[in-house]
Amino acid sequence: MSIRIGTGDLAKYPFLNEASDYVRETHFDIQEFNRPEMKHIIDRAAHRLEREVAKGLPDERLDRYEIEILTFLVTLIIVKSIGTEGVLRKHSLFEARRAEKFLSEDLIREKNEQKKRLILSTVFRELFKVNVEVSENNSQLFKVKITDYLMRASHFHEQEWKLINRLVYNGFVYLDADETVRLIRSELGQLIYDKVKSMTLSTLPQAIKTKVDELKVQLAPHYQYQKYKIQEYPPCIKHALEGMNKGENLSHSARLMLATFALAIGKSIEEIITLFHNAPDYNEKVTRYQIEHLAGLRGSGTKYSVPSCQKLLNQNLCFATEQCNGITNPIQFGKPTTPKKESA
Repeated sequence: MSIRIGTGDLAKYPFLNEASDYVRETHFDIQEFNRPEMKHIIDRAAHRLEREVAKGLPDERLDRYEIEILTFLVTLIIVKSIGTEGVLRKHSLFEARRAEKFLSEDLIREKNEQKKRLILSTVFRELFKVNVEVSENNSQLFKVKITDYLMRASHFHEQEWKLINRLVYNGFVYLDADETVRLIRSELGQLIYDKVKSMTLSTLPQAIKTKVDELKVQLAPHYQYQKYKIQEYPPCIKHALEGMNKGENLSHSARLMLATFALAIGKSIEEIITLFHNAPDYNEKVTRYQIEHLAGLRGSGTKYSVPSCQKLLNQNLCFATEQCNGITNPIQFGKPTTPKKESA
């Protein structure tokens, strides 16, 4: 018996081509969202965006596939109608993380090897052109060609993603389920981003238009970008702040660099929290905890130092210019260096 993508899969992965086929085959008319019985779908989509934009939290609820597909569709329509880059970036990120969670769980828990291979083929190969195979000796491990791995892992700055720290054999890199899915997180987010960008909307149903108008007012304080003045900071810090000004999703290493540098030059906890307001996954409570931890106000009480220039270079976070000549840590930037004593 052949294994197919089922309705339960469409509920978890509504961005699949099979989900779009479902909507087309039912001849669904967008104006049907004006019907009273569709109100809960619109409310559900609005609630998802509220959690993402205002609270920095993903919506991991899972309902029947019809509800999930239509909620996904309405959320994209609302994001497109709001027309703000901040909302689009946040939603793309959290939709990717939602799918990432379900995908990791499926790869870990699915006992049917044929179904597991179908999921790998449908998501990884068809959507992102990367061939992932189940390990011959351990069904909980997956193997990816070195070239495919490097193409994606080169964007990660954590040491564990360096090829030298991975299990490599016969041209393949071996990963567990979470690591395998993590490889395509940014591509999942880009897929959602591109879907919204390419959408063309006809006349919106009044029920959706009303909800869009409400959300524009309600979420405005959360999605309007704050522009940070780029002062005479080291180029690595400038680069990170420029990314924040655009609402980019900085890596963990880049955020740690930015936060420790801000602490080192005397910025307050509140000022540093504000620096991260534009992050797509911004959550004030989490951000505050992490910065207070770096400041030595939580946990062991150890205050974290600014990473050295060498460490930033290894993490692809160094953008050195001539002005950096002679420094070994960003905190030294712009300060006079002590000349070396000449030997007698």
